[in-house]
Amino acid sequence: MATPKIPTEAEVLEYMTSLSNWGRWGEDDQLGTLNLITPEKRAQAASLVKEGLSITCSRLIVPEGAPDVTSIPPLHYMVNTGESAPSSGPGGSSDFIGFSFHGLTITHLDSLCHQLWNGKMYNGRPASDVNSETKATTMDIDKAQNGVVTRGVLLDITAVKGKEWLEAGETVSIDDLEAAEKAQGVRLEEGDALCLRLGWYKRREQMGAPASGRPGLHAETLPWLYERGISILAADASQDAEPSGYPVIGLPIHRVGIVAMGLWLIDAANFEEVVKVCHRLNRWEFMFNVAPLRFKNATGSP
Repeated sequence: MATPKIPTEAEVLEYMTSLSNWGRWGEDDQLGTLNLITPEKRAQAASLVKEGLSITCSRLIVPEGAPDVTSIPPLHYMVNTGESAPSSGPGGSSDFIGFSFHGLTITHLDSLCHQLWNGKMYNGRPASDVNSETKATTMDIDKAQNGVVTRGVLLDITAVKGKEWLEAGETVSIDDLEAAEKAQGVRLEEGDALCLRLGWYKRREQMGAPASGRPGLHAETLPWLYERGISILAADASQDAEPSGYPVIGLPIHRVGIVAMGLWLIDAANFEEVVKVCHRLNRWEFMFNVAPLRFKNATGSP
């Protein structure tokens, strides 16, 4: 097998044009790659339900600071508690929860206004459509109000590499993706959700929060994601390897993926529960569901 040519930064920047989906689904399109999830794809996903198991792919939201918490830590206050409940008759409890979900620790879905490049967002809309007064008026999270139901495929890259987890800065190549497909007997198809397990959440749980860096996809995988027609990409380490080796674009998976391709991303996922079931059943495809919260004019959703 020939060693793949690692793209230069100039070549990665050209992906903004060569991998662009601008206008592919019309000049007013705000769904991007979710357009690839057809009614037939949803029916295919539903047909994969055999054992009837339901397994989370999200992390527990914990109200505490850590080295990898990049913004204000989550807030959790009690409004009413059981401490004042009467010994006879009704009582109740309620709370307030607030958080900045973009970052490396809260599982969240990025909407297509989350990343900007050269003053534009996906499909050529101006970056100024996201502003402090009106918030995100286009490409906001509520464009995905009907949720996502599609065929999900988990690729366990740690198994391919023979590791418990990948290290910070370690990259996943096209060869790694295809080796995982071959080892698991699956193939990603148009409209599928790619669930990428790098073991990063397991590392965090066992070793503590990392001070910096993370593993992720190499920029060379972007044409592969485009050609395979991936509709949504979920990773347990927020997609991009850090450092990426591309100082100008910084996060090529996020910026080319969201801005040029209209690719929806789920950052900071948790595949530790589902990978055990996949290994036990030797099944790597399943019905994949995402139900974003219907925030008005927001850039994403936990």
